[in-house]
Parts: sequence; C-alpha cells; structure tokens
Amino acid sequence: MSTSNFKAEFLGGARAGVPVVLGFIPVGIAFGIMARQAGFEIWQTCGFSIFVYAGASQMMTVGLYAQGASIIAMALATLLLNFRHLIMSTCVFERIKESTFKQKLIAGFGVTDESFALFTTEKEERCTIAYFIGMNCVMYTSWNVGTFIGAIASDFLPVIITASLGIALYAMFIGLLVPNITKNFRLGMLVVLTAICNTVLCQFMPGSWALICSTLLCAFIGVFTVDLDGKKEECADESH
Repeated sequence: MSTSNFKAEFLGGARAGVPVVLGFIPVGIAFGIMARQAGFEIWQTCGFSIFVYAGASQMMTVGLYAQGASIIAMALATLLLNFRHLIMSTCVFERIKESTFKQKLIAGFGVTDESFALFTTEKEERCTIAYFIGMNCVMYTSWNVGTFIGAIASDFLPVIITASLGIALYAMFIGLLVPNITKNFRLGMLVVLTAICNTVLCQFMPGSWALICSTLLCAFIGVFTVDLDGKKEECADESH
C-alpha cells in the first residue's frame, strides 16, 4: 500500500470514528471520577486508560477494588468480561486484507465494542488496516482525554452530573446501531435474536458467559444469513 493511500484510508477511518467521541469523552470522564473516588491517584487513573483501554473492565475493576476484592478475583472477572475481544478481533481480522503481523498487533489493541460495530458493518472496500487504525486512534484519544478530564474534575463536579455521564455510552451505541439496522432488515433481526438469546441464557449462566455464547451463536447465524454489502438482499429482490 502506498503512503498516499494509507493516509487517505487512515483519515477516512478517523472521520468514521468521530461520532464515537461524543460517547467516549463523557464516559471517560465518568471513569476518571469513579477511579479517583475509589482511591486512585491521577497518574494511576490516566495510566489505566492508556495501557488497558477497555472501558467496561476498567470500571468493573475499579468497582471491585473499591469493595476490597483480591487481585485474583479482579483478574478472573476481567478475563471473563474481556473474552469477547477474542471473538471480535477474529471477526475484524477476517475482514482486513493485506496487513502485517505488526499492524494487526497495533489494531488488535484498539478493538472495542464500538470499533467492532462500526468496522464490521462497513462496506468491504473500506475494510483496510489503515481505515481501522485511523478509527481506533480517534476513539483511543477521546477515551484518554475524557479520563484525564474526569480525574482532574472529580473534586468539584456535582454528583448529579457524574451519575448521569455513564448513560452516554449506551446512547452512543444505540446511535451507531440504528442507522445500520434500518438499512439491513436481516441485520436488524439478528440484533433482536442476539438480545433474546442473551436474555434466555442469562437465566442459566453468568451474564458474561451468556453474552459470549449468544454472540458466538448469532454471529455464526449471521455469516450465512446477513450480507453487510446488501448483495444477498439485492439478489432476493431481483428474484421477486
């Protein structure tokens, strides 16, 4: 890949990641405040986001730390929660063409629920390593900026504001998902099926394992039923 192509694709991915910033910054602020209230220093809070970069497990770990949980308990809980990244990374790299092992290592660090959702619903021609790295750079930067602001501002922000920041992540994820499922009926049905499977499995196993199992099952179904580029649905329309 030429330097000019890499730059253009990188910038394209960065632009695609901008909407996520609106969710990552307030949630990063919430995490920074939460970590400081649990007893973390500013440098520890910021270092956590720089080197770990996994919002859900960061918040869970801080919560467990505040409750006096052991290191082993925190490590096992984080492993279970982040096991889904193995699945997501595999799906992402299946779509990426012509990438080196070093590039995959860099890209793999940036895999999140949001980057996975955006990238795996993009058209095939946009799915390059440069595009994915550009997307991740914007998201990573916004998460760390939010964490820093939260760590600094934790001493003077009102409780009502800090308590409401966490909902931004859910609102952002819905905002990313809805435009895609409105354009692809089968994808929408797959999302509904995943939610149903997860709800049912939660009655029989821990929530983290229910999420993993429902994701695996419905991703397998989606491989054969959903075409993100719309080719299958176009063929179906032509047959009528």
